Order: sequence, then structure tokens, then C-alpha cells
Amino acid sequence: MTILDRYLARTVLLHTLMVTAVLLALMTLVTFIGQQDDIGQGSYDVAGAFFVTLLQLPQQAYELLPIGALIGAIMGLGGLARDSELTVVRAAGVSVARIAASAALAGLVVAAVLWVLGEYFAPPADQYARQYKIFSRYSQLEFTGSRSAWIRQGSHYINVRRQAAENLFGGVYVYELDDARRLMLVGRAETATQDKSGRWVLGNYVETRLGEDHVEARTRPRLVTEQGFEAEFLGAAVTQPKSLPLADLHAYKEHLEANDLDSTAWEIAFWSRISRLVAAVVVCIFAVPFAFGPLRSAGAGARTVLGILAGVLFVLLTQTLENSGQVYGLNPLLVAWGPTLLLSAIAAVAILRAR
Repeated sequence: MTILDRYLARTVLLHTLMVTAVLLALMTLVTFIGQQDDIGQGSYDVAGAFFVTLLQLPQQAYELLPIGALIGAIMGLGGLARDSELTVVRAAGVSVARIAASAALAGLVVAAVLWVLGEYFAPPADQYARQYKIFSRYSQLEFTGSRSAWIRQGSHYINVRRQAAENLFGGVYVYELDDARRLMLVGRAETATQDKSGRWVLGNYVETRLGEDHVEARTRPRLVTEQGFEAEFLGAAVTQPKSLPLADLHAYKEHLEANDLDSTAWEIAFWSRISRLVAAVVVCIFAVPFAFGPLRSAGAGARTVLGILAGVLFVLLTQTLENSGQVYGLNPLLVAWGPTLLLSAIAAVAILRAR
């Protein structure tokens, strides 16, 4: 690594740090304000809202860092171009591709930070924040479990195996015990949703009731219950893909495939996590052509606006594909790698045409 590499990488990283800090401060404020409607429910108070906001900082930093890297790289390299430093570097015989390689070193550092956040800090902190908030609001309910939820309400024990959407759960088992803790009822529903009035609707429900001297079984295509827990509470108990590190994501994806279960959501989450690391490097390279184009003499404001627009478009494309991939049956590799590969191609063509 040469002095030039260190200088360019340090410039990009410094601006990335400043931009990410600003974005994180704004997002933290928005998150805390968004918690105001929940304050006062159960034991959830202002201190709890502030605590949950702090716990969500690692996850927010994980999501904002690629955008911060893009804006920071455009601002940092643009500032060097405006001060004619990059002009001197080019006059010394350094190619645009060589400058892009120096910017890529900064991207590697950003990717390393993303990997540490995504593996060790963001998932457990975000999961605990969700659980803390829900338990504070619904303190009358209890649960235990990891990838499935065990919830107790009075004499009923409910086990939820998976969550397909915010208000759609699958593999729901219901157990009822009497005062002597003897099993009275076992039920299973393929799906469970909560209607607008708060009632739970179980789809393809089958139950077996155990009597003193007989067993009674019945099947219902649709059963409406009056259980008093919220869908949000169940969502806190069921592990989401973003709350798992890469190794666990891969292991659970393999488990679903081995049992002929739908693993699309988990496969998309797995490859998206890897493509995000690569995107951290690509966005830094993507910023290089802007330092040699029409914005070479532009002010910091114009470069910031351009960086924000490019970042928003990239994030919108990524999230749209990830959210619609499972619905429309798109290939998980295309969903996860499509935006990153598109940005890489644009960056490569722009660097080749830069002068």
C-alpha cells in the first residue's frame, strides 16, 4: 500500500464517518419520535423508548453505512478534485483505475465494519430491542423459544413455528391444560392471522379434545378465536432473517431445503447479506468517475445531493427486489445480487470513459 493509497482511502473513510454519523443522528431522532405512540402501554415508558432506540443503533448503522460510504466517497473525492489534488495525481501518471483501486481499499474497510456489525452487534441488539419493547407493552403474556415461539396465556399454550409476513404466521399449535396440568386439547392450524377487530383467524384448523374415556376430533377450514395477544407480540418471538448471523442463516436455509420446505426468504436474506458487503466496496469505486466529470468543480452541496439521490435509488431498488422476490417467485441470486451487479457495471463503464 502506497502513501497515495492511504491518503485517498483515509479521505473517503473520514467523509464516510461524518456522513454516517449525521444520517445515524437523524435516524435515531426519527426512531425515538416514532416510539411516542407506544409510551404508556403496559410498563413501556420514556426511559424504555430511549433504551430501545439505543439498542437499534447497530442495526441502523448497518443499514446506513453503505449509503454513508457512497455519499462520503463522492464528497471526499470531489473535494480532492475541486482542490486540483486529483489533477496533480493524474498528471503524475496515475490512471483513473488506479485511483479507483485506492478508493476500493476504503470500501474494504467499510465492508469489514459491516461484517462485524452484521455478525456480532446488530442482530442480537435488534432482537433484544424488539423483545424488550413487546414484553413491556404486553407484560401479561409470556414466551420462551428461539426459532419458534412458545406463548402462555392462562391455561393455553401456543407454539408458532414461522412468520411469513407481519400479520401472517404458519405452523401454529394450540395446547390446553386443566388445573391439574393434564392435557385437554391439542390443535394445529396451517395459518394464523389477526383481523381488524383483533380476533385471531386460524386456517385449516384441526383439533383433538381428550375426554375422560373418549377422544373427539374435528376439522374446520376457518376458526375465529378470541385470544387476547397481538400479532406484534408473536412477531417478536419468531426469529427474523435479519436477526441471524450468516452462519445461522446458512444453516437454517439448509435445514429448510433438506426438509422440502420453502427457503426462499432465508436464501434471499443470506445472499443479500453477502452482496451488501460487496456493495460497500462498489459504492466507493462508483464515486470515482464523478470526481473527473462535470461535478469536478461543483460545490459540496451539489455532490451531496447527487450522492443522496444515487443512494436512495440503490436502496429503493434493493428493497423492492428483496420484498417482491418471494411474492413473484424471483430467483434469490438475482434478487440479492442484481442491484450490486448493476451498480458495478455502471461504475466500470464510467471509469473506462473517465478522463
